[in-house]
Amino acid sequence: MGAGALTRDTELENADRQRWLGLAEKALAGASFEEKLVSHTDDAIRVEPLYDRSAAAEPIVRANPRSPWIVSQRVDDPDIGRAKIQVQEDIEQGATGLSLVFEGAPNAFGYGLPRTAQALEAVLDGVPLNRIQIRIDAHPWSRPMADWLVAFLGKRRSDPAKLNLSFGIDPAAIFAGTGRLRMSIEALQESMPQSLAHFFSMGVPGVLLEADGRVFHNAGATEAQELGTMLASAVSYLRMFEKARQPLVYAAPHIGFALSVDQDQFLSIAKVRALRRLWARVQEACSIPNSTASIHAETSFRMMTALDPETNILRTTIGCFAAASGGADSISILPHTIAHGLPAAFARRVARNAQLIMAHESHIDHVADPACGSGAVEALTGNLCEAAWAELQAIEAEGGVLSSLQDGHIQQRVRAASARRDAAFKAGERAIVGTTLYPQQTERPVETLDAERRTAFTEGATTCEPLFPVRIDQSVGVAP
Repeated sequence: MGAGALTRDTELENADRQRWLGLAEKALAGASFEEKLVSHTDDAIRVEPLYDRSAAAEPIVRANPRSPWIVSQRVDDPDIGRAKIQVQEDIEQGATGLSLVFEGAPNAFGYGLPRTAQALEAVLDGVPLNRIQIRIDAHPWSRPMADWLVAFLGKRRSDPAKLNLSFGIDPAAIFAGTGRLRMSIEALQESMPQSLAHFFSMGVPGVLLEADGRVFHNAGATEAQELGTMLASAVSYLRMFEKARQPLVYAAPHIGFALSVDQDQFLSIAKVRALRRLWARVQEACSIPNSTASIHAETSFRMMTALDPETNILRTTIGCFAAASGGADSISILPHTIAHGLPAAFARRVARNAQLIMAHESHIDHVADPACGSGAVEALTGNLCEAAWAELQAIEAEGGVLSSLQDGHIQQRVRAASARRDAAFKAGERAIVGTTLYPQQTERPVETLDAERRTAFTEGATTCEPLFPVRIDQSVGVAP
């Protein structure tokens, strides 16, 4: 063995890092390391420029990491005929899931299928249900929609036990996104377990109850606020079933999650991974076996821009990559023209093909949890878990997610976070490419479908301050 090899073997473990720090300080020429090279997330989580590898990390994977994620296309056209054509084209061109978005849903952004059993049956007519995931987006009338879907399956003589379904029932997301509940909180908590009991008896697979964080994200919530509120919703479901003396071990696998992913690649990867870890911790606290979280990811609405909408393709591609790398089970990409109206065929095709290229040409799904061991992502994942758990504890101290919403506590924290973010953009500390940075100078025509925006859901016996979706470019006053 030569002297050079012996010297290398006896170097300090962090010698490379120490050398890098020395070079960085030299390059900074007296400038502050903290100000120039260290950043912070909206949750004040410290992000350093360099991390050591996390050798002891354990992979965080989907329930079936050997299969690709589900490419889920939104079905949100108020025109049933057009929607049916869209569905057929999406499936023929490679989509493996459909997200049915009905009018009045918080995530419909003013559009959505008509709220009728006829509309549901029309768009699903001819769909190969045995190989396409069907998910109903969280909706004020999700409970009767679940009955409509089960009735439709009966007409088709489909065995629900062989299908992949998500009924999207989420009272907290509806309460927050519309400011309305159709009954009192007490009545909901008493009636919900019994009303869902027959679904359990049918052996319907997939998600019955969904904790949807997109409503909070698109209203301005931080990553930890989104995760903490989702956990609080899931805990409220477990509490309802426990009160009704229904075994939690059977209920937990039917609770799913939906979250937003944005252009911050590493933070979005960490958010998906943190959600799996947090849900496992909740089940451990309830002394029930771990049921792997079912996670649907949708690209962020609040990051979309009206100016230079083609830059949205880059944003949504990064978000989708992050969701897939983080281990989402199904992913929806918002078409890049959605800030201008109901997306037309070209924008929908771009959204669909972006996923297909990542899945079938880039093979992102061939590695389970590719971020495992990354010092940066592991640190972000752990810190997000801590911050989200603190948010969960705050909501629980406020009486649970529904009571916290009714009293306005969650809304106050979300609006404060949104205001801080807006101030950073207005001050030039943060930028939006194509909007505040290198802004588009001339407007180009954007193709959208002819569709009238629908009014928000206004019925209900219980009210709270609603959290409506707001794009960042709108809130900082740079949208046309």
